[in-house]
This record gives sequence, structure tokens and C-alpha cells, in this order.
Amino acid sequence: MSETAPAISVRGLTKRFSGRTVVDHVDLTVQPGRICGFLGPNGSGKTTTLRMICGLIIPDEGEGEVLGLDLRTRRNAIKAQIGYMTQKFGLFGDLTIRENLEFIARVYCLDDRQQRVDEALERLGLASRADQLAGKLSGGWKQRLALAAAVLHEPRILLLDEPTAGVDPQARREFWDQIHALARDGLTVLVSTHYMDEAERCHEIAYIAYGVMLARGTMAEVIGASGLVALQGEGPGADMLAAEIEQRPGVAQAAPFGAAIHVCGTDMAALQSAVSPWAEKVRWTPAEPTLEDVFIHLMRQSEDNSVVTK
Repeated sequence: MSETAPAISVRGLTKRFSGRTVVDHVDLTVQPGRICGFLGPNGSGKTTTLRMICGLIIPDEGEGEVLGLDLRTRRNAIKAQIGYMTQKFGLFGDLTIRENLEFIARVYCLDDRQQRVDEALERLGLASRADQLAGKLSGGWKQRLALAAAVLHEPRILLLDEPTAGVDPQARREFWDQIHALARDGLTVLVSTHYMDEAERCHEIAYIAYGVMLARGTMAEVIGASGLVALQGEGPGADMLAAEIEQRPGVAQAAPFGAAIHVCGTDMAALQSAVSPWAEKVRWTPAEPTLEDVFIHLMRQSEDNSVVTK
């Protein structure tokens, strides 16, 4: 693999289960050292795509290379160079933090196991808790341990499947600080998440809805390509108008933001006309559409493929 080659380059990835296409001809390219946020509603094929990329599932159609290795014929070699952190904590609750990491080191047949474990404990702030049972840890500390286990063998790609679900804001921020530190050292990260603030922390994002890739690029590129425009409304009772305004022609979404209201659509003139009945009591000013606006807009335009085809 050359220094300029993508870390991940897959084309037309497709997977079907029981007559349902859960991933439908997905293309995805991620350069080395980049953090790519993978977003989409529940059941949209994010986890299945991650598992195809790391070699756990064989695609029904499609091709690609991961770290320059063929996705279909070099699955074992790919697995050896990938760290995978699943949604559910998968380590041993009746072992200590150190014992869990020592076990992982043996699984990968690592040399200098003691040194590697000690370095991982220090790097992720786990040293002071090394002798605590994993099952007694809070969600944030379990997350740190799972990350330490996923990168212990020094993978070149890290796949994270909704890693911060149920974790408090401070733990989430510390987790993302660690992810960016790893990326600065050259690690490529593909992370699925439902949190918009986490998507904004990524170098680039990919949005998949019901198996189909709908948007790809930096946050600015995805918002710009959406064609959405927005207005911010402030005034007495503005936040109470969302349901009524959302029914007006030209309005794609209307949502309260504190005491204000955020309204968006695809045509500014139509949007201004839609809110004009409230112009006397609500002050309307142009606003920037958000990433959340874009994703809700895309999701509402997507067809739910949960119905099994014959």
C-alpha cells in the first residue's frame, strides 16, 4: 500500500438478509489518518457495512481494498490490522482492567506484552484503575477499556460502532480527544454515531439511509449540497409555533430551539412567505442550516426498506 493510497476504498458493497437488501451498492473511500463519521437512522446498514469492511461478513456484491488488500481474498490479513469496538461492551466483567488487556495481548500473540499493557493503561488514563474489575466500571471507563483493547495490537484502521452511546458528555469529549490523538499518529478511523456534535468532530461524514449512501464529504460540503436554507424566529411564543408552521407550503422542517424557532426549506422566498403571518410578533432572520436539518431532510426523503421483498 502506497502512502497516497486510500486506507479504505470499497465500491458497490451490497448485502442481503432474507430477501431484504440492508446495504445497497455502497461506495466509500477514506484516506489514511482521517476520521470519517458514519451516520444514519437505526437499521440503515451501518453496522453491516463496518463488518464487511473488516472482513467479518462477505458481501453479496461489490469489491474493494482495505489497506491495499483485496476485501474478498485477504480477509484474514485485513482483520489483523483492524481494531473493532462494538456497540456492546464485550470484555470480561469478572477480570480486572489489566487482566483484560493481558488477555487481548495473548490473543494477538504480541511480544513485550507487559510493556504494551502498561503503555495502554497510561495512554488512556487507566493505570490508577488497573486492578478494578471491568464489570464494576461506569460506562465511560468501560469505553476507555474497550478502546484500549481495540488499539492494543497497533492496528492501522479503527472501526467504532456507536462507541459513546449512554456515556456522559465529559467522557464523550475525553473519548474524542483520544480518537483525534490516534488519528494524528496516522490511524484511520471510521465511526458510526447518532450524535450530531460527534459528527461535527469528524474530518468528513457519510450518511446512509436504509442501505443507500445519500451524502458524503466534509460537514460544509454536505450542508452545502443539501440545498437547504433556514430562518430563525424570535419573539413571544415563537417556540410554540413549530407544529403549525411545519404544515405551511415551502417548509421542510420547523423545530423549537429554546425560546426561538428554527425553520428550514429549499427556497428562501417560499420560506419567508410561509412565516409571514407571524411577522408582526416574531422577528425572522436568515440562519445557517444545521447538520441535523440535513439528515432529517434526507431521512424523510428515503424509503424504509424494512418490508421484505418476495
